Amino acid sequence: MSAFTCGERAPGFVYRGRGPGELHAERVPLARLAQKFGTPLYVYSATAIRERYAAFDAAFGAAPHTVCYSVKANSSLAVLRMLARLGSGFDVVSGGELERVRRAAPKAPGRVVFSGVGKTAGEMDAALKARILLFNVESESELALLAARAGLAKRVAPVALRVNPDVPAETHPYIATGLREHKFGVAMTEAERLYDRARDERRLQVAGVSVHIGSQITAVAPFAAAMERVAGLVRRLRQRGHDIRYVDAGGGLGISYASKGEAEGGRPSSDLDGDFAAWVAAYAQAIVGPLRGLGVHLLLEPGRAIVGPTGALVTRVLYVKRNGNKRFVVVDAAMNDLIRPSLYGAHHEIVPVVRGAADVGTFDVVGPVCETGDFFARDRRLPEPREGDLVALLDAGAYGMPLASNYNTRGRAAEVMVEGSKARLVRRRETVKDLLRVEL
Repeated sequence: MSAFTCGERAPGFVYRGRGPGELHAERVPLARLAQKFGTPLYVYSATAIRERYAAFDAAFGAAPHTVCYSVKANSSLAVLRMLARLGSGFDVVSGGELERVRRAAPKAPGRVVFSGVGKTAGEMDAALKARILLFNVESESELALLAARAGLAKRVAPVALRVNPDVPAETHPYIATGLREHKFGVAMTEAERLYDRARDERRLQVAGVSVHIGSQITAVAPFAAAMERVAGLVRRLRQRGHDIRYVDAGGGLGISYASKGEAEGGRPSSDLDGDFAAWVAAYAQAIVGPLRGLGVHLLLEPGRAIVGPTGALVTRVLYVKRNGNKRFVVVDAAMNDLIRPSLYGAHHEIVPVVRGAADVGTFDVVGPVCETGDFFARDRRLPEPREGDLVALLDAGAYGMPLASNYNTRGRAAEVMVEGSKARLVRRRETVKDLLRVEL
């Protein structure tokens, strides 16, 4: 089976050893990492990140393109350094993310696109100083402010307008961004007027068109529909004299979080058919097809598709308890560590680190935070856990640690990067002393 098979739930995480087996990150047992670094613990597979990036990049073949990894998906400096070494660009949505890119790879800002609906003057100043590749502008007011800040900095700001194609995407309403009622982008009907205004600003350089219709999209048709509309806009803008060199197609390619059992090699499996290379190739065709003949340079903003399946959150069972007919597994991770189930109702497979008895029961898997919303699964069929067991929440490489908080004055988890038989700590666990240090 290919290393990129979507049926292989998390390419870097495999059960190894005799008997039922023990879950490893590449060649390193997760139990050993938990013993050394404690729990809750984020663990990432370096090999899986590199392989998924390479597959994504290769899918676009000879089409001129730059992969601008979406930093918000996982902003670990270790991940950013690795991707920068592979030649990746970056999509940032804040001044803080831009600084992370600068810290991880000082020469990378020239491959940075700055997205986001609420850029501040200070963030614009930092991006102008860093000489980023492109500003994705989302409103007329932002366009005016950027022109003013560029004038003060005596710089020319390369801009694309993020247009809203009004294309629906089947995803969670919180992460759909391509409809007219969403806060993102400018209406297609306003775009040509705003491009003309940008051309009149001496400190702005019209360079491209940007679009992003949402996240966790598991069909390619919406991407193709959006690109058809973008291609039409590019043609109209060129007729008006605009030099459109870039099309930023955004991100949003989804992964499968649900399981259908177990695939070859002891890997827990998913329900997306085919391998990752084939899946991303279909996505690439949906993007490239409508733009054929325009001679534009594509900018792509994958995040989850690159890192989602490459991480796991390891946590220890504190208690197994019963309230009436309900059975609960209380673990030491909580919603402050991984908020996706609470925020989106998201599904993450939960598997034992060391497989034991075949008995299965129905449980709610919950954390210690003082909220009923602090859960990872409800009425989930799981192998019977025991207090002290380790379990892993899979596909936690994206929107796990970046969304973590210190709610209940809980320190954020440590992070470990594994490559082959080696593991290194890339972020130490926060302590209460760390949290109190900034308070007066």
